[in-house]
Amino acid sequence: MKKDIHPTYYTDTKVVCACGNTFTTGSTLKEIRTEICSECHPFYTGKENIIDTAGRVDRYKARVKKTADIKEKKSSSKKIKQEPKQEKPGNMERLEKIKQSLSGK
Repeated sequence: MKKDIHPTYYTDTKVVCACGNTFTTGSTLKEIRTEICSECHPFYTGKENIIDTAGRVDRYKARVKKTADIKEKKSSSKKIKQEPKQEKPGNMERLEKIKQSLSGK
């Protein structure tokens, strides 16, 4: 490796947050200032608010319920309408029908 091309690494870098929290870490900077840290971020503090703008969650739940109802109706109608399927004629039966129609001419 080449010498004297790497920046100085400080093992005692001081990180200062806007909320007043400070801690030390390693970095190439002597001091780091940040706006949000793990002490004040809503996700980590548990103060996270889910904002439901224009009832999107309610609309989603309604759409899921409607889909489930439709699937239920389809499955119940299939159970009622199940009729025995007629077997398709095999090759031998088709050949016999063709022979009969040709001999009839």
